[in-house]
Amino acid sequence: MQKQQQESVFKNFTFLHFLLLLFLIMVILSFLSPMLQTAQISYSTFLREIQEDNVKELNIRGDRIEGVLETEIEDNGRVFTQFVTFVPAMGDEDLMPLLKEKGIEVHTQPERSPFFWYLILSTLPLLLIAGLIFSQYRRMQGGGGGGMFGIGKSQAKKYDRGKQRTIFEDVAGAEDAKEELMEVVDYLKDPGKIRDVGGKVPRGMMLVGPPGTGKTLLARAVAGEAGVSFFSITGSDFMEMFVGVGAKRVRSLFQEAKQGAPSIIFIDEIDAIGRRRGAGVGGGHDEREQTLNQLLSELDGFESHEDVVVMTATNRPDILDPALTRPGRFDRRIMVDLPTVKDRVKILKIHCRNKQLDSDVDLELLARETPGFSGADLENLLNEAALLAAREQRRKVRRQDIELARDKILLGLKRHGLALTPEEKRMVAYHEAGHAVVGALLPNADPVYKVSIIPRSQSMGVTQQFPDKEKYIYNREYLMDKLAVMMGGRCAELLIFSTVTSGAGNDLQHATKMARSMVLEWGMSDEFEHMAPGGSGQEIVLGQELGKSREYSELTARKIDQAVETILKKAYERAMETLTENRKALEELVQALLDHDEVSGDQVYAIVRGEAGGIKDDPS
Repeated sequence: MQKQQQESVFKNFTFLHFLLLLFLIMVILSFLSPMLQTAQISYSTFLREIQEDNVKELNIRGDRIEGVLETEIEDNGRVFTQFVTFVPAMGDEDLMPLLKEKGIEVHTQPERSPFFWYLILSTLPLLLIAGLIFSQYRRMQGGGGGGMFGIGKSQAKKYDRGKQRTIFEDVAGAEDAKEELMEVVDYLKDPGKIRDVGGKVPRGMMLVGPPGTGKTLLARAVAGEAGVSFFSITGSDFMEMFVGVGAKRVRSLFQEAKQGAPSIIFIDEIDAIGRRRGAGVGGGHDEREQTLNQLLSELDGFESHEDVVVMTATNRPDILDPALTRPGRFDRRIMVDLPTVKDRVKILKIHCRNKQLDSDVDLELLARETPGFSGADLENLLNEAALLAAREQRRKVRRQDIELARDKILLGLKRHGLALTPEEKRMVAYHEAGHAVVGALLPNADPVYKVSIIPRSQSMGVTQQFPDKEKYIYNREYLMDKLAVMMGGRCAELLIFSTVTSGAGNDLQHATKMARSMVLEWGMSDEFEHMAPGGSGQEIVLGQELGKSREYSELTARKIDQAVETILKKAYERAMETLTENRKALEELVQALLDHDEVSGDQVYAIVRGEAGGIKDDPS
């Protein structure tokens, strides 16, 4: 319907301008048509034709003379019998006696009044401006929300039942979330089934999870499974520059959903309007708070017979107002976590339906090599790989395309214009080889997948490690080995060059953050073995930290800094000891990197084990 309105506005807009253009053309032609229809001759030629008795009749209007000749004449390559000329500015007193003498029939007409044309030319700009204003008004009327008089109408997109149907089979993974949402599906299909036993499904459900995990898709799948109407809107769609518009749109949305019940209202990015009121610097926001208050009121105003379920999604539940999550509103929180290995395999299979994969692509192996990837990340990965294959005019996606796409996403594009000096390249090689050798030798470190010294937009080199299985709990031994791997690059620099470089900056930042979390949150230090002085470690709303007091003294703060320093020093010493004892492997790996730029994880382990022929001429 909205599309039809826009097409109607476009037609009206075009027709109006067509009329104005046609009118302008008619005015121009009215001036030019006499000149285009008859030939204009000089006044001297006109007098000569009179003397030769070749003028049949004349029509005089002011200084304009139109006439008809007895016989055709030729002038400037044109042959004609009708002509037009003009009386000179100083006049010609001998003209009328000459016409009488020759017996030429003369018709005279009064000169046209210029008032009409002055009126047209003066009103034409006003008509044009009025037409533009009217067309803009019609365009606003045809847009979403009914234009300026319907600015408070709901901006939600309605997906009718049976159209654009999405079901749970279209959503890979998220089995726990699907199981919880099946209650909503059963309720919408048969509301009496739950009412007969005195139960009720929560009116508000909140899908919580990282970006790209499929929260919106799950909400649409609930509507598709239940076969009900689905109203989708984002939190920012309620906001407007006029105070009170958001609240009016909330009322309009709920009224429309009640009329189409059973139905589902889905509000994406609820944190746009549901932020904690009165928190942070600068107080609240009148329009946002009025919108939130109206939303809370509508959630409380549901009658028992209204089969409307409200769902929302956010990746920042920590900043939501407590009034939103209290019982009776969005009290059911459904976690949509990042997919596991099995879930990633299912997601990859869905996104590979329309892609031709080469035989060397193993989706299960790819799923293990993409920890932390969301469903959207996996879709983007395969799409980038398909683009790389198409760029080389291949119809099938190879494993190499997927690896290049993953490096592009994680590390950025290759910097072809960057030319490192031999000394800089050597330092980068030692730095990355230090990470790789420590990672390959420590028992609790993640397996080394690949080492590269190809400059990219986000790094000069990289050592990639992927866990061999999903990890949900991290012990101290694993974290200490991980810290030692981070220190491996700095240790290699000191061991070989007796100096340090800026290349270890990112490693030190991550290592310090992890060590501080071990002390403040996880109780993994000798000084604070059974304490978590830092609290929950969650992010807080802007400005809220001004009123938050630290829960430990200055003496404890110094002890915390010392404990962090101790953990980092132990990790450094372990990395240095490992590289010193395996310096030969370090040198061999550096030479392999200088020769090939990239070395696979298998080749790294072959070098560490001292196996001959660990590096091939072409590592790809």
